[in-house]
Amino acid sequence: MNRYGRLLASGFVAVLAGLGLSSSQALAQNYPTRNITMIVPFAAGGPTDVIARIVTGHMAQTLGQTIIIENVVGAGGTTATTRAAKAANDGYTLITGHMGTHAASVPLYPKLAYHPEKDFEPVGLLAGTPILILARKDLPPKDLKEFIAYVKANETKVNAAHAGIGSVSNVSCELLNSVLGVKPIGVPFNGTGPAMNALVAGQVDYMCDQIVNAVPQINGGTIKAYAVATPERNPSLPNVPTTAEAGLPAFQAQAWNAIFAPKGTPPDVIAKLNAAIVKALEDETVRKRLIELGSVIPAPADRTPAALGTLVKSEIAKWTPVVKPVN
Repeated sequence: MNRYGRLLASGFVAVLAGLGLSSSQALAQNYPTRNITMIVPFAAGGPTDVIARIVTGHMAQTLGQTIIIENVVGAGGTTATTRAAKAANDGYTLITGHMGTHAASVPLYPKLAYHPEKDFEPVGLLAGTPILILARKDLPPKDLKEFIAYVKANETKVNAAHAGIGSVSNVSCELLNSVLGVKPIGVPFNGTGPAMNALVAGQVDYMCDQIVNAVPQINGGTIKAYAVATPERNPSLPNVPTTAEAGLPAFQAQAWNAIFAPKGTPPDVIAKLNAAIVKALEDETVRKRLIELGSVIPAPADRTPAALGTLVKSEIAKWTPVVKPVN
């Protein structure tokens, strides 16, 4: 920068100082002035990707800038999350994380390159996605109580599909197996789609998965659902009982998706992003699309950055005793 440029820059800072504003505050006031990149740490078409696209599509209208979805896969979502943690904290690179990337990853990966609480600013919760206990359509048990007895009696024979170590389907079934006191054979797949296809084809016995992935298959009769692991039944599957109703109240599991920004992102930027999330979740079209997927729209009190920070802390504590570390 030449002398003239330096004088202009110093003059700009002086003006800001005279107004009682820092340069970061001034930039935050004008935010956003260009496209925003939203990293999704999973493949296109998965539950996190679908929810992110529904909500950020509306957020883009509110913010007046395009939000570009960038799918970055690998290592249970931790590859993308590490990248997001190291991005500039200016509000132009964000990530839609979930229960796996921002909670279960902590006990799962002892050498994790980021920490969900230390390296990110919570922005806002987008949706909850209840977990279902699913099985191939011809598995003998007719209800959850029979399923529990069947798995315990055939522990060394039955197998459970999942979408890879660290995935929601993996850690949620780890929790189920812990509650049941069993260690069935785990069958990993490269993503939720292939795991679900194997279940539909009858190649695996059971699976724990997010409701977003399973509604069409359940309604089509290609798989069976024993229970939903939430306190209340889900409107998209009104005939599927809760785990408490079906005899297993100890198994409660709900995945969630939320937006995070790199640590140090200005509070005014976080506030603008959160306001855009809140506005999106109040939009009838957005709500309808999320509910049709079986998602649970967070209550107003659960949509704040502080509430999301509390959720992350509690979820890390919940999954730490359940999830076994990998080397």
